[in-house]
Amino acid sequence: MSSAIAPGAAGDALQAATDAIAAAGSDTARLDAELLLCEATGWDRSQILAEPDLRLPVGASREFGAMVRRRVRREPVAYILGRKAFRRVELLVDRRVLIPRPETELLVEVAVELAGRTDDRALRVLDVGTGSGAVGLAVADEISGASVVAIDTSQGALGVAQANADRLGLSDRVEVVSAGVASLPEGPFHLVLANLPYVSEAEWAGLEPEIREYEPREALVAGSTGLEAIESLLATVAVLEQRPRALALEIGAEQAAAVERLTRDSGYTEVVIRQDLAGLDRLVVAR
Repeated sequence: MSSAIAPGAAGDALQAATDAIAAAGSDTARLDAELLLCEATGWDRSQILAEPDLRLPVGASREFGAMVRRRVRREPVAYILGRKAFRRVELLVDRRVLIPRPETELLVEVAVELAGRTDDRALRVLDVGTGSGAVGLAVADEISGASVVAIDTSQGALGVAQANADRLGLSDRVEVVSAGVASLPEGPFHLVLANLPYVSEAEWAGLEPEIREYEPREALVAGSTGLEAIESLLATVAVLEQRPRALALEIGAEQAAAVERLTRDSGYTEVVIRQDLAGLDRLVVAR
């Protein structure tokens, strides 16, 4: 692709970008190009699709070209845009944090279900490995009586999470705290939600370039088995004076049996596995 997309029709620029991004290996090249063109021009997708002969302003053309070159290098669209939608909120994201995934929204669903069975909806929730703050902030956004403590060991991630809490006006009910799985904040908590690293060392090299080359490795890789962070959390939960009423853990697709066993060993008797929209085991939920 040339150093800048020449000013011209939006449809032509969009097609050129789509071709370049597809050639680089993206399976979502057309969508990627549309999102980047919307960002560069301020137009919405329907306008671009309905009026392909619209002329790109010179500045927008230059900006679009720069963003497309980043995508060709397999940088994720969310990092290029600097934001990602998650449930009902939009989050600031950068390379200090993982990009929130649709499957992680299942953790929020567990909280909403529990709140529905709680008369006053006054849940106290611990969000472990908060990253951008996605889970904790979505819980606070959707459950008006919820108070959340969001923890992470990465100072960079905590900075992003706090910025998102402030931006969304939720910092009064979401406390961002530096802490890890071995020393949880003082409870008690009704619910613990955790999206911890669960990729094994052996799996790392096989991940897509968007993940392996751009997202923070420490937020993805747990160790040689991929279960180390989850094991540490459950070991800590097992010795708490007041064990949380419920616990939900995001897991890798092949980890359900092992994590179910670990969860039962930590003292929970009612343990279920939930699948994501692809039909893969994605959550272990315990009560």
